Amino acid sequence: MKLTLSALTAAALLAATGVQAAPSTVSGSYAGLDWTASSTIVGVNSTATGVAGGDPRYLAPRSQYSGVATLIMDYGAGNQFICSGTLLGNQKSIVTAGHCVSDGTSARPLSTTVYFYTGTDPENITYNQPSFAYQVTNYAVNSAYTGQVIDQNDIAVLTLDRLVDWSVKSYDLYGGDDLTGVDFNVAGYGARSDAGGNVGDNLGTGRLRQGDNRYDFRLGDEDFGGLWDDVLGEPAAQIEYTYLSDFDNGLAANDASCRVAVEGFGLAGTSKYCNTGLGLDEVSIAGGDSGGPGFVGGKLASVNSFGLTFGSGFGDLDDDLNVTFGEFNGFVPISIHRDFIQANAVPEPGTYALAGLGLLAVGWSRRRQRRNA
Repeated sequence: MKLTLSALTAAALLAATGVQAAPSTVSGSYAGLDWTASSTIVGVNSTATGVAGGDPRYLAPRSQYSGVATLIMDYGAGNQFICSGTLLGNQKSIVTAGHCVSDGTSARPLSTTVYFYTGTDPENITYNQPSFAYQVTNYAVNSAYTGQVIDQNDIAVLTLDRLVDWSVKSYDLYGGDDLTGVDFNVAGYGARSDAGGNVGDNLGTGRLRQGDNRYDFRLGDEDFGGLWDDVLGEPAAQIEYTYLSDFDNGLAANDASCRVAVEGFGLAGTSKYCNTGLGLDEVSIAGGDSGGPGFVGGKLASVNSFGLTFGSGFGDLDDDLNVTFGEFNGFVPISIHRDFIQANAVPEPGTYALAGLGLLAVGWSRRRQRRNA
């Protein structure tokens, strides 16, 4: 393995709408590699508002994306944070990232409000002008989540105080297991850019955007021989199923997946790792997109988790983690969490209806027996 990386930084995609809380930061080194990880939809073109010249390809029509929720967590002392989430088919449960509501301990936000918008304004800031708002009554955070930035168990299921209006779209879980090389669509309310990946995230959060990318590889892929554990200082059980995608601009010089695999790990430059993206449709997630969905075939396949850079030596346009070309995004796959999600999602509304019909049938049968006695 030819590890000559000079710097590695990673950041969970949690962005403040009010006062910024101090981030959790961890640093380390391996074989001359210095790295830093920190718990803190930018397109190829601009994701600004239409009047500011934003590219309309990144807008998210609510007929398709109304079930992508805005989450505002109140941690007290003026600290309010924004994340994204996905409404499940029971119309009462939200899937999001664990780090949005937990630091790996039992602590939870003082309150979390979940907002949806079903109107037609593509520039709607949902938490300011929602169609519907709900309160979270229960936080189910995966018990294996450590609070570390890179953690395949960075997932939570939130229960709402009542059923979400049926005009809001909900989503099924994707049934596939291996996401390697699969194209996906990602959405969220995170930071945007007025110039795209050449500049990075220089616009605020709160406006829903969407775009496409490809899951390049997972950290536990046997090609790497388990060496990601040493690089990141995490046990295999916590990062093995974490997937990465890179933010491409069509240039080999900024193809981070290829450069890290070939130059960093000494792997062959095959199409598995080396491709220059999806053109103008390609996007990267940014702060505030945490917890948002990665869709495959319209079904929830992953949860947005973190951002990662190896610096300018391995494709990043600069040495900052700021959603420029050549950076990575990290995703938690749904495939390893289906049981957790199903166990913590409240029963489908149809279940209540069937249960009610069952009770009515029992009552009717007993009354009939008494009349025939």
